[in-house]
Amino acid sequence: MSKSVTIIPPREKQPVTLRVAAYCRVSSDSSDQLHSYAAQIRKYTEEIGGHDGWELVDIYADEGLTGTRMDQREDFNRMMADCRKGRIDKILVKSVSRFARNTKDCLATLRELTALGVSVYFEKENLNTETLTTELMVSVSGALAQQESVSIGQNQRQSYKRRMERGEFITCTAPLGYRLVGGKNLEIEETGAETVRWIFDRYLAGFSTKWIAEEMGKQQIPTPLGLDVWHEQTVNKILANEKYIGDALAQKTYTTSVFPYERRVNKGDVDQYYTENSHPAIISRDTFERAQALMKRRAQRVAYVPKEYPLSRKIICGDCGTPFIRRKSPSGYVSWVCRKHDDRAADCPVGRIAETEIYTAFLRMYNKLKHHEDIILKPVLAQLRDLNDALQKGNPAMLAVNRAIAETSEQSHKVAILRAGGLLDDDACAAKLRDIEAKLAELRRERQQLLKNEDIEEVMEAMHQTAGIIHSGPDRLEEFDEAMFADLVEKITAESMTRIRFQLYGGLELTEQLREVRR
Repeated sequence: MSKSVTIIPPREKQPVTLRVAAYCRVSSDSSDQLHSYAAQIRKYTEEIGGHDGWELVDIYADEGLTGTRMDQREDFNRMMADCRKGRIDKILVKSVSRFARNTKDCLATLRELTALGVSVYFEKENLNTETLTTELMVSVSGALAQQESVSIGQNQRQSYKRRMERGEFITCTAPLGYRLVGGKNLEIEETGAETVRWIFDRYLAGFSTKWIAEEMGKQQIPTPLGLDVWHEQTVNKILANEKYIGDALAQKTYTTSVFPYERRVNKGDVDQYYTENSHPAIISRDTFERAQALMKRRAQRVAYVPKEYPLSRKIICGDCGTPFIRRKSPSGYVSWVCRKHDDRAADCPVGRIAETEIYTAFLRMYNKLKHHEDIILKPVLAQLRDLNDALQKGNPAMLAVNRAIAETSEQSHKVAILRAGGLLDDDACAAKLRDIEAKLAELRRERQQLLKNEDIEEVMEAMHQTAGIIHSGPDRLEEFDEAMFADLVEKITAESMTRIRFQLYGGLELTEQLREVRR
């Protein structure tokens, strides 16, 4: 019996059709984003329809909704429901950030889709969950977190910038003496405000920032950050903070726009926004300006006077005008001498003066001032004040400018009240404030040109500082105090080897005899 062999040809494999869907989302309802939304739908419809072996299931699209909450996206939830019913094999998404901006929900959703046999392809990141390893899943998580951070940071910066331009952004945290109400308005907190006033008062009375910091610690007053220990830098920041006069300088620091972000001090890198009368003031503008002037003056002294010796660059020869230099003998005797005399004694008669004699003369001068304030200091201040008043009264143009500045500043305050009451919209308010600020700037320039007694005002301020230092200082100085000397003495003129003249800040001059002249 012959064998019969039948050839059975291979069965043709039926092409597998992949059921593909696409998900797209835009984050706002602005016109440009809506255009992007329509473009995404058109793109995915053409892409899936033109791909061999792909069958378009649906285009799922959410419009103008946030990506941080899954439960607020209707079409996303509809897509997930279709996946659970077995209707979708693959999902196309433009980027991880379009799929979700919440890392936890995103990874949970991807795990569920993987269990359902549904793969997701992120075009921008070129990630396909069909071949996703644990390492790649970490990449998805990192890309998502970074995109979330970038997006949130950009939105916050834009929001802050718009508020700063409108003069609405004051601060994120309340300085000492204020409380933050409603997340944006500063109100005075009286206990802290008293501390701020005390700091300004003591500083203008001649006390150093170091002394103030130590005193705050002794009184167990917490710092603005709630710490127990005060530092000079903390006091300096309070003294320089414009918020205590009711103004706000926005963007003192800024965050870089490139990931990873860094917080930097704004040294002219980006715009700053200065808003006057943005909130209630704790101290007057006059007090603040006097504190700034004193800080500047003290900083200049520190920069100018070498640290080696308190008398460096302080003593001038009264005969030839040459600066004195310090000399120390092998035996340890320290003296100061006119540089010209030191080079050749015949060129100048003013010779060596013992350093200890100069120190002792300063102690005598200070103690005289301390115990005779009414006789020496008060008459000088009264004379300066009378002269200043006379010049002011004799200048009608100055009075008119001062009155205009006051009236214009009041207009700024009224605009702020109208805005707070909702009676003036933001654009109109911003335009009005710009006009007022421009007018104030012009009036201040005019005042500066008219100010004939500016030098007298500066002298008065310096004299007030000197009087405050004396008044607040110790009842008697028994030994040389370098800090007190630096704050009081601007220059010493050596009239001879036996007599020197101290010139204090503010112009007051007092002569001291170093030793009796022997005849």
